Amino acid sequence: MAVACFSVSAVTATRTARALGGTEANFWRLCVATLLLAAYAHLLGSGLRGPSFPIFFLSGVLGFGLGDIALFQALPRLGSRLSIMLVHCVASPFAGIVEWAWLNTKLDLDEILCALVILTGVVIALGDKPSSSARNPNPGFKLGVAFGILAAIGQALGAILSRQAFQTAAHAGLPLDGISAAYQRIIGGVILSGFCLLVAKLAHRQPRPNPTSIPQPIQKWRTHGVWILVNGLAGPALGVSCYQWALKTTPTAIVLPIIAITPLAIIPIAHRMGEERVTKRSLIGGIVAVAGVALLGWLRR
Repeated sequence: MAVACFSVSAVTATRTARALGGTEANFWRLCVATLLLAAYAHLLGSGLRGPSFPIFFLSGVLGFGLGDIALFQALPRLGSRLSIMLVHCVASPFAGIVEWAWLNTKLDLDEILCALVILTGVVIALGDKPSSSARNPNPGFKLGVAFGILAAIGQALGAILSRQAFQTAAHAGLPLDGISAAYQRIIGGVILSGFCLLVAKLAHRQPRPNPTSIPQPIQKWRTHGVWILVNGLAGPALGVSCYQWALKTTPTAIVLPIIAITPLAIIPIAHRMGEERVTKRSLIGGIVAVAGVALLGWLRR
């Protein structure tokens, strides 16, 4: 479920980032998700209660904040597939090493091999350059790669802190559901994202528009509002809620390689929207990755 939601989110995020700029697009989609998650968490969930909130808050600063701000800078430079591939392929091993050193989470050899099979399938599928943007010279490619690596580090650290927060809540006898955890986590992200947007707006302040013209924010929402809403619902709301539920019971080094299938799921969506063409290599890589996920699921059972 998380993979499907993240796939839709990645494609719509690329469109809004190119139209609004990465910082502003990320902020508005986090605002949409925060309202949706808050409605559930305060009416049916745990709200902001519990000793794990400070840890989830820091997790959101690193994951939703640092990670997503960097990701939204990578998306318009690399495209949705390459950005997501880079983030997940770097985040998975990095998170596994850090979690092993910090939380002493050990993986069996067969689980490690399955994770490597999944990542191998992703690399096979995306080693080709099927997107139109990849065939054209891109002067921002190196900067996009740098932002992608930074996003991967933010995502990995955010995921590990979420695992620590779930353990803290369980030890206190106040376990959280995935949606409430996603809400507690997104608070830190939306605050940092809003601060970055404010700094960017002040640094690029423009002359005041004609008072008789339609305000710029209204124009933006008329043109791109649907994509912002879809992006906020699919990614930080539904996708991250499912993601947090997975982290509640499963080590980060297992969850992240499964989430790494996301760029494969993006292919048919992007193809449908005219941004991608499907190749034999992408299909072979998809089969390898899905086989790794199926084997991993069977071994975990």
